[in-house]
Amino acid sequence: MRTIVWIGCLSYLLIGLAHVVLGSVLEELIAHYDLSYSSGSQLIFNQFAGFLVGVLVTPWISRYLGRRGVIILALSCLTVAEAVYSLLPSWGWMLTAGPVAGFGFGIVEAAIGALIIEFVVDKKAVAMSRLEVFFGLGALLMPAVAGYLIYIGYWKWSFPFITIVSLITLIIWVVYPFGQSGKMLRADSHTNFDANGNKPRYIRRTLPILILMMLFFLIYVGLEMSLVHFFPTIITNVTDASPSMATASLTLFWATMVVGRIFSGYLAERAGYVRYLTLSSIGALLFLTLFSVMTELWSSFLMILLLGLMMSGIFAMALIFANERLPGMTERTTSLLVASGGIGGALLPRLIGWMLDEYSLQATQWVLISLAAALIVIISLAALSGNMQARIQLDNK
Repeated sequence: MRTIVWIGCLSYLLIGLAHVVLGSVLEELIAHYDLSYSSGSQLIFNQFAGFLVGVLVTPWISRYLGRRGVIILALSCLTVAEAVYSLLPSWGWMLTAGPVAGFGFGIVEAAIGALIIEFVVDKKAVAMSRLEVFFGLGALLMPAVAGYLIYIGYWKWSFPFITIVSLITLIIWVVYPFGQSGKMLRADSHTNFDANGNKPRYIRRTLPILILMMLFFLIYVGLEMSLVHFFPTIITNVTDASPSMATASLTLFWATMVVGRIFSGYLAERAGYVRYLTLSSIGALLFLTLFSVMTELWSSFLMILLLGLMMSGIFAMALIFANERLPGMTERTTSLLVASGGIGGALLPRLIGWMLDEYSLQATQWVLISLAAALIVIISLAALSGNMQARIQLDNK
């Protein structure tokens, strides 16, 4: 299983790269195709639409192709789509390749996440946090690589770079023997069926937890993406920082997210998932509130560093927590939660952007603070609902 975790880490590094490459070279794409920002953002939206479809259909495809088969299909789609991007064909073909790329890395994220949650027994939180470390490294590395390629005049090589990484990852998944774990990878997701061969379903008393955790992921990912999009804007409005210096806030945020994820699994296993998620959400609320009143660049950067540490492990640990409270439904639960996060990541930044246009910066920051506060309320309600469910099960016995 250790081998699968490390190959999963390579896969998560790849999807970290793929998630941010379009944003990293968007200015160059717009200039190359002579597009408006609205037309350019259509490619990002198309890729997101493919991501959402991929995440949602992962359990269904896995039933027919098996766990390894669905990952190979996803990596094949991603490799082909990135190869099309590399050719820089007509804009219509770019828009066609976008959903294929999103479909590919959406399945990879959902399938490998579910695989680790379901089959890693010892130090599950550490394994999941390791995946997230590599995702963060990819998201941190790609802008740096793209920035260097733009600087030397070879920005077009950003897409071939991902194509090569994707092809290498695909080949590893195809040819690596995996030993005893190979049988588990070849099997389909019918392992989620009960002893009588019946397909498990969410029962009425577990639905509140599922709905609460879907809302939690929608808000958390939406908050994270809103911060990533608008940190530079907020900093340039409240300090005397130059745009280039304000943009450095993103590097700081992602760097501390990566560092925090190295330790988040160990901390969550020691403290327990509910306590870890509650304390992390409280910390995020505290430092986001302090960030809103900072007027100096150094203090704003300090709050961003601390905020990144607090938020670093929330996504992975919330996935494990939800799946522990909803046993036997790993692939479907993971798929729904990742999809909810994707929707939040698409919608909430648009809301924050609209508020910045229509209202004051202070009002917008209070919305961000309210979202962080909502995380604390939701995880507390989910924990309470889970405890009530456990008591009911004990009473029935």
